[in-house]
Amino acid sequence: MVIKCFHDKREMAQVAADQAASILRQAIQEQAKARLIAATGAAQFDFLEVLTNLPRIEWSKVEMFHLDEYIGLPASHPASFCRFLQERLIQKTGITQHHLLNPEEDTEEVVRRTSAALLSAPIDVAFVGIGENGHLAFNDPPADFEIEDPYLVVKLDVACRRQQLGEGWFASLADVPQRAISMSVRQILKAKQILCFVPDARKAKAVKACFEGEISPMAPASILRTHPNTTVYLDQQSAALLRPATLASAWQEKRE
Repeated sequence: MVIKCFHDKREMAQVAADQAASILRQAIQEQAKARLIAATGAAQFDFLEVLTNLPRIEWSKVEMFHLDEYIGLPASHPASFCRFLQERLIQKTGITQHHLLNPEEDTEEVVRRTSAALLSAPIDVAFVGIGENGHLAFNDPPADFEIEDPYLVVKLDVACRRQQLGEGWFASLADVPQRAISMSVRQILKAKQILCFVPDARKAKAVKACFEGEISPMAPASILRTHPNTTVYLDQQSAALLRPATLASAWQEKRE
């Protein structure tokens, strides 16, 4: 695992998008297509804005899988991750091969169909984030590190639901769904490369727990340390609690 730290999240997004684009271009060159897992949420805003404007990515040869989604939320709701991906990735790039976890369809059928498609070939790159409670996708603590199912139906803990409320997606905690479909931890780790984006001060405690504490289901994203090709992107706010030794080689020079 490699940690890269930047002075601001815009610079972080630019470098991360360049890496993502390089991965996609190389996969398309070598195997005529690229398969990616796309995350959602505020941490992805700047990254996706930059990525979708980069040249020389043949999006018609990209197949996209959805990381997680609430159960029982209309796809038109502002908090819908399907809506997020439609507006911030699919419509901007023209991707036609996409597997969205439609919250308005039968949950069991969505899980079955998307799991089968996901397992049909390796994933080239996964875009992920880390929650304020250390979750990876919607695998809240204590996360299941052993289950092999590609997608799970999970119950969201209160800390996770409060984060969604705090980000402004819902009017009250009671409005935040209590269940979701989430890609499993083991499935995420099967991606050839993982790019993890964690900006903002509110993520600093989770960053410290996941990257300086024990690898534990109580800090789900700590499992990323076992993956040989993971790059973690931090800004100075999310990295604020890390020890100097952790950050010794992580700071990146600001690009002109």
